[in-house]
Amino acid sequence: MIHIKALMESSGVKFGTSGARGLVVDMTDQVCFAYTTAFLQYLEAHGLVSKGAAVAVAGDYRQSSPRIMEAVGLAIQEAGFKPVNCGFVPTPAVAAYAIKRHIPSIMVTGSHIPDDRNGIKFYKPEGEILKNDEQGMCSRSIELDTTLFDERGQKTHAFAWATETQDAYHEFVARYINFLPSSCLKGRRVGVYEHSSVAREALVEIMLGLGADVVRLGHSDKFIPVDTEAVRDEDVLLAKAWVDKHQLDCIVSADGDGDRPLVSDEKGVWLRGDVLGIACAKYLGAEHVVMPVSCNSAVEKSDYFRSVSRTRIGSPFVIEVMNTLLKEGQTNVVGYEANGGFLTASAIKKGGETLTALPTRDAVIVPLMLLLAAKDKGLTLSELMQGLPQRFTASDRLKGVPTEVSQQNIANLKQDKAWFEQQFGEVVNVDETDGFRMTFASGIVVHLRPSGNAPELRCYVEAERAAKAESVLLQCLDYLKSWLNQ
Repeated sequence: MIHIKALMESSGVKFGTSGARGLVVDMTDQVCFAYTTAFLQYLEAHGLVSKGAAVAVAGDYRQSSPRIMEAVGLAIQEAGFKPVNCGFVPTPAVAAYAIKRHIPSIMVTGSHIPDDRNGIKFYKPEGEILKNDEQGMCSRSIELDTTLFDERGQKTHAFAWATETQDAYHEFVARYINFLPSSCLKGRRVGVYEHSSVAREALVEIMLGLGADVVRLGHSDKFIPVDTEAVRDEDVLLAKAWVDKHQLDCIVSADGDGDRPLVSDEKGVWLRGDVLGIACAKYLGAEHVVMPVSCNSAVEKSDYFRSVSRTRIGSPFVIEVMNTLLKEGQTNVVGYEANGGFLTASAIKKGGETLTALPTRDAVIVPLMLLLAAKDKGLTLSELMQGLPQRFTASDRLKGVPTEVSQQNIANLKQDKAWFEQQFGEVVNVDETDGFRMTFASGIVVHLRPSGNAPELRCYVEAERAAKAESVLLQCLDYLKSWLNQ
């Protein structure tokens, strides 16, 4: 008998803000099998799935993903279900495929974190698991056939998929090509930064299908950990060089599993995800917007929406509030995160067409809506962004900081804010929704929190100018480094 909570501690593979994640060496076939079995047993116990049902599986381009997908598929098969291999497609693609068929789905991905780590995202028939589901999974105990694994925890027999399909990919591409007017991006020259994102083919096909002139850039067969909240210095330089060389209207990209967008303007400046979310929501005609506490306050200052709700960081918390709004009878409900991932809780109607709800992060919808919003107004993307209230954010993280160390240092900070007040002025508001967020009389905001996905201490900053936000961020990171070295 294996207790999942005990396995989490012994293996180091734990749940964060977005699924279970851990080092690849710790994510043995046996560990992944156990997590998947607990997930399916939880669904069965709550009447959400019956034996024999299909379960969709997909993965990203990490070297470890195919192996983990097979371990997941084996668990599905042994539990009496039908594993369906949807291949290497974006997380929103496999989620949409499964939601349409009202079946569970599982995505093997570590998103933006380095290749020595991976993860598993679990989806119920109606969408991703929420925190109460996660707790239910973790409280389960399962019987494990030890003959399936060797002493290293790797499976002892080859595994063959019951079904393989490309429908998830094709339906995801059609989702946007069918929703938007034919040739609506004609005249737009778009660079697609492919790197190792599993969304790269879909981005290219959708942009071409809508009439854009596409330039493919930066393809990599080696996994690159692109983090849309902490863009690498080399990607900053690449974007500026690419727009100059190819005369691009923008560059579009996504993280490893295609649920977080990365979009530049025509100057090669990467745009912040939470600001993109505001513009995307406005163009879609959203009335109610939900986002984590770390997002840019320009959303309130814009006065574009009937309601704005803030949550803890992580899509499950955003989805919970969106679901509450739907239960209250609200329509045109959307959400987004600081990383730019955009969620639609309601079906969206525009131009006589309907875009079905997809209540999980999606990277593709954002650059499409921004390009169309700019085109409709005859603006460049930088000009479109200038039309929003001008509040600027910057963020980065200190790597290799265990969660418990981050938590202890943040607890100490709550008792002694002297350094921050000396630098930025009086603290006029404190928000402990998730981590520790200080608003200063100067208008500067500093938000510290442990990452939910990796041993990192994240720092978010907001100010009235972009240069000021970057300067404050560097000050804070330098102080935090010295603080941690004490």
